Amino acid sequence: MDNFGSYQGTAYSIRDRLIDRWNITQQHHTREDPKRIYYLSLEFLLGRSLDNSLLSLGVKDIYKKALDELGFRLEDLIGEEVDAALGNGGLGRLAACYMDSLATLDYPAWGYGIRYNYGIFKQLIVDGYQTEFPDYWLNFGNPWEIERLDVSYEVRFRGYVNKVTEEDGTISYVWEGGEKVVAVAYDVPIPGYGTMNTINIRLWSAKPAREFDFTMFNEGNYEKAVEEQKSAENITSVLYPNDNHMVGKILRLKQQYFFVCATLQDAIRRFKKTNRPWSDFPYQVSIQLNDTHPTLGIPELQRILIDEEGLSWDDAWDIVTKTFSFTNHTVLPEALERWAVPLIQDLLPRHMMIIFDINLFFLQKVEKKFPGDRDRLRRMSIIEEGHPQNVRMAFLAIVGSHTVNGVAELHSNLIKNVIFADFVEYYEGNKFTNVTNGITPRRWLHQCNPALSDFISSKLGGDGWVRDLEQLKKLKQYADDPEVQKKWMAIKRQNKVRLADYIHSITSIQVSPDSLFDIQVKRIHEYKRQFMNILGVIHRYLRLKKLTPEQRAKEVPRLVVFAGKSAPGYFIAKLVIKLINSVGEVVNNDPEIGDILKVVFIPNYNVSLAEIIIPASDISQHISTAGTEASGTSNMKFVLNGGIILGTVDGANIEIGEEIGEENIFFFGVKADEVEDIRHLNRYRKIEMDPDLRNVLDAIEKGTFGDPKIFEPLVATLTVGGDYYLISKDFASYIEAQADADEAYKDKVGWAKKSILCTAGMSKFSSDRSINEYAEKIWKIKPYLHIPPLSAKCALSQVK
Repeated sequence: MDNFGSYQGTAYSIRDRLIDRWNITQQHHTREDPKRIYYLSLEFLLGRSLDNSLLSLGVKDIYKKALDELGFRLEDLIGEEVDAALGNGGLGRLAACYMDSLATLDYPAWGYGIRYNYGIFKQLIVDGYQTEFPDYWLNFGNPWEIERLDVSYEVRFRGYVNKVTEEDGTISYVWEGGEKVVAVAYDVPIPGYGTMNTINIRLWSAKPAREFDFTMFNEGNYEKAVEEQKSAENITSVLYPNDNHMVGKILRLKQQYFFVCATLQDAIRRFKKTNRPWSDFPYQVSIQLNDTHPTLGIPELQRILIDEEGLSWDDAWDIVTKTFSFTNHTVLPEALERWAVPLIQDLLPRHMMIIFDINLFFLQKVEKKFPGDRDRLRRMSIIEEGHPQNVRMAFLAIVGSHTVNGVAELHSNLIKNVIFADFVEYYEGNKFTNVTNGITPRRWLHQCNPALSDFISSKLGGDGWVRDLEQLKKLKQYADDPEVQKKWMAIKRQNKVRLADYIHSITSIQVSPDSLFDIQVKRIHEYKRQFMNILGVIHRYLRLKKLTPEQRAKEVPRLVVFAGKSAPGYFIAKLVIKLINSVGEVVNNDPEIGDILKVVFIPNYNVSLAEIIIPASDISQHISTAGTEASGTSNMKFVLNGGIILGTVDGANIEIGEEIGEENIFFFGVKADEVEDIRHLNRYRKIEMDPDLRNVLDAIEKGTFGDPKIFEPLVATLTVGGDYYLISKDFASYIEAQADADEAYKDKVGWAKKSILCTAGMSKFSSDRSINEYAEKIWKIKPYLHIPPLSAKCALSQVK
């Protein structure tokens, strides 16, 4: 048997244990009938499950020993697992962290999403450009899922709406005709750490209502014979299909409705088994919308209640608005999701009627509260006027939910004061709150950095901190201890060696683990400003070239690492990737520079790669334009592992700085409240570009890093494009912050102290704290499982 076969056998063995626990959990919930949380997310970026499950079950050492006796290394088997391609970035990873915490804290919860056949895409770098390929993550099956052919629901698209007038004069509507697909469930058990509680993510896969048209086949129309099958399966083929064209927009909207339609049918089926009246629904079911993607669930539940269950509009709407809550992840008003009214009318004719009515009744209430304020009605309307009209999905989510939360203090303040200010005034602040994001310490320290985890446990007298991150505060007493500092930095170096080996295996670039590891890994986007980072690298390179060899020898060696994917249709972001690779090609092959500066772009960033990169960081960059990043969670992961942030005063960076001390973070750049004034000046007045930045652009335009014509559209964003993301304004302070980091890194004792204090100050940013806040402030539920965890002896007997 090879490693892959052994991995499969081990995975199925662990899955059997998870199924046993999941059955016990579900039986307990069925018997006790608590209120359940339904967490709806279009993404769940789970990462590998084998290592996580072994740690959660407390059997990693047992399996390791058993596999050793069979001639296999557990580490090799863990490497055989392919990441589940069910997400792209922070939204999906946040959802995965929250499911881990829901399970660990014994809450009765379900996650719902889509089972994508090919994920978003597999990223390869060809001639410096991002190239997209299908991610065949399901080629050899997925041992962590259970196909549930017994759980399936029909989902309708298009068709027509019949108006029916009863004998007593009441009017009802029936949605009929159109096309149907079938949603089939795949269950992924999620174990809690140190508890029997094992919850579930239910993913939907689209299947045709009729797979094969035999008549068409016999007539020789072979393509038409399987057309229905292809059309259905396309719905769950790819995460975020390119929507630069109408076919892509239709597919995205189909995905969103398919997902919420099947989920609501499942939740209602479970509710009806209790024989409770509909008025109890909000007290048994709490649905959390993770961003606007599941917002169609609001008109869908309203449709079910009034059209199929016969409730009055007011009674149904009362249930809907007590059931849903909405997490907003967007800061930029122009990025808020909109769907064209004609598109919804075509795909979901009954839902568009309901959305129009929701909007009408809502605006009538607004007009009553603010009589004669027509501009307010325009601003707050769910329907945005234009050609065509658009449905503002965030507005629909606000109106249809009982609570709306932001994901960091700054973000929530921007929501209240800028983005949704009219709604805050209308609801008098009662609907809006903040729940700062968090990350699970189980994966993002205990699992991904085992040497540091063991060392922390040795200093804190056990691993209780894995479930109670408040205990990390006790590390502060060791921040000045020379022996602790020495061991701490030795672990950091081990992690840097591991990353250096990985970089060499993937890119053939040799890097020194004694360099300062400067890392920016996240989705490639203009507001995240990877462009500014690589411009700063060019500035450093040009400065180094002017130094004598003796002067260069005194410089702090630096490795700059980038990773992340651009959306396939995002031309400017893909040019940033090209520039990074072009700069790396020049810098890495310059014999005068050597190890003083290296630039690496690691392709196909995913959770498993993050688990290698994050523990190795000395500095991580989180440099979005102030006021554009809702929160961010990668910043939390880096700091939890003793990495130091170089970043703007934006998102969760602010709260991290408050917790760890601003002396342990390198802040730079303008504040959020200055941004609009600076943009105004850039747009209407002649503002001189930062001279250092001008020199960098001159080097690009001279062809120092390849054909300058390639990068003309990228450079134009800073010149004729008005520099919307304020790279020029922030560039001088960015370079200064980089110099401060270089200087601080020379003080090895001081740097070690900073690193320890970073980890020690991260207790607030556990996803356990976030979930407890959701439970208390929004969902109004308490933990509900009181089954003791398995002892090690019992766990061993189960393994046998």
